[in-house]
Amino acid sequence: MDTTSKLHPGSPFAAVTFKQLDGADITFGASGGWQALFVIRGQHCPICKSYLSEIEQRREALATLGVSIAAVSADSEAQTRITAEAAKVNFPLLYGMDEATMHRLGLYVSEPRSAQETDHRFPEPALFVVNPQGVLHLVDIANAPFLRPDLDRIVRGLGFVIEKAYPIRGTVK
Repeated sequence: MDTTSKLHPGSPFAAVTFKQLDGADITFGASGGWQALFVIRGQHCPICKSYLSEIEQRREALATLGVSIAAVSADSEAQTRITAEAAKVNFPLLYGMDEATMHRLGLYVSEPRSAQETDHRFPEPALFVVNPQGVLHLVDIANAPFLRPDLDRIVRGLGFVIEKAYPIRGTVK
């Protein structure tokens, strides 16, 4: 059986920097505040655009909790601009995730089915939440576009985690 390597909850998250549309690069995983990074497949994925809109609907609730959010893909700047125009979100859309970073994060990586789908390998959906100490607190990694966490549950769960100082789960190695 083939296996993949995954990041372990409770471990320091090695900060990673991504390019942002019309702004400075963003480093995810640095200590200082709660951060949520949504990994999306990219411009070719209609489910991603819909999910980005759903994230936007919860952006204020997450901000109230003190959680900053961003979404990242392996798309080019031009492809990300198409996504931004379609999704109309008010949080950073990051682009240019390389394959080495995809593997370092333990993401599932897919080949395009055709040149019409996209022109590069891309990550399947994931969510990483890093706490103010720069430690991976929550992680969800999927291998298909329709496997994504329920956003209302994420907002409620993060509220509980933050309010109650709920411990990191899944840390047994």
